[in-house]
Amino acid sequence: MDSLGKIAMIGSGSWATALAKLLLDNTDRLTWYFRSRERIDDFIKYRRNQAYLSDVAFDTARISFTSDINEACLGADTLVIAVPSPYVKAEAEKITTDISAKNIVSAVKGIVPDENMIVTDWFADRFGCRPENMMVIGGPCHAEEVALARLSYLTIGAHDSAKARDFAAHIAGKKMKTIISDDVDGIEYAAVLKNVYAIAGGVISGMNMGDNFMAMLACNAAREMRRFIDAVAPMENRDVCLSAYLGDLLVTAYSRFSRNHNFGSMIGKGYSVKAAMMEMEMVAEGYYGTRCMHQINKSVSVDMPIMECMYSILYQGVSPKKAIRNITSVLE
Repeated sequence: MDSLGKIAMIGSGSWATALAKLLLDNTDRLTWYFRSRERIDDFIKYRRNQAYLSDVAFDTARISFTSDINEACLGADTLVIAVPSPYVKAEAEKITTDISAKNIVSAVKGIVPDENMIVTDWFADRFGCRPENMMVIGGPCHAEEVALARLSYLTIGAHDSAKARDFAAHIAGKKMKTIISDDVDGIEYAAVLKNVYAIAGGVISGMNMGDNFMAMLACNAAREMRRFIDAVAPMENRDVCLSAYLGDLLVTAYSRFSRNHNFGSMIGKGYSVKAAMMEMEMVAEGYYGTRCMHQINKSVSVDMPIMECMYSILYQGVSPKKAIRNITSVLE
């Protein structure tokens, strides 16, 4: 585990909280960055994150909290980025210290809006971070189920397999199994797309279209995902049936824990996009991912009827009933 050195968690939401719990099960100390000093004070007082996964207790004596992102970066060798994708850029732009030689672990499962770049590419472009030091976390793993200690599997994608194994050892446990992969870009793009398809699954659920059509949508979404990933990040022998791709797609499209599914369900029930967003307590990252994928696909021209269907609903004002009807004839 020496290759990772000191670890800092950047983010304070549900996924960051779940990952911090896993890390502290296998690591002596953790630096943890919160934007709010008030939330840090509450965490120390109650020994838990009052805003997210509040049933999970922590040994706060082993956590070095800070509301200064540069302090967190300076004292760490490995940065785990667990900020919702719409806020990654705003948070990371606060970093003024040199992080080019740091290990960067993206737990974002989203894309950097406006830049239309996966997180590892953006960190390489913005901060000069090295590809060999990049890792991503993928797979079907709801933060809520991790907190409940339900059996889960995470995939660690990295160009350096030794570092991937080291990080996997930091989060593995009796109820957390780990898988190693070298498909960094593929896992990141799959994590973006599964959120888009989860919104579609939610729309179908909200419209009461039934399990048969939901299964049809999931099968076609998996093929659509494969076509896009193979176009933007070619790789031999990629198997999208693995858990980092299909598994994450299925759990996000079907589960009641999925904020993207729940967002889509409200739209399917008749909420406007704006009203559904206002009702959400947490960010539905697929909303932003849909626009980014639409923009990226302008240059690669992959056949993506489900993604374009979601774009028409979310950004062009097409009614869900009409948009879904338009794609029923092209699914197979």
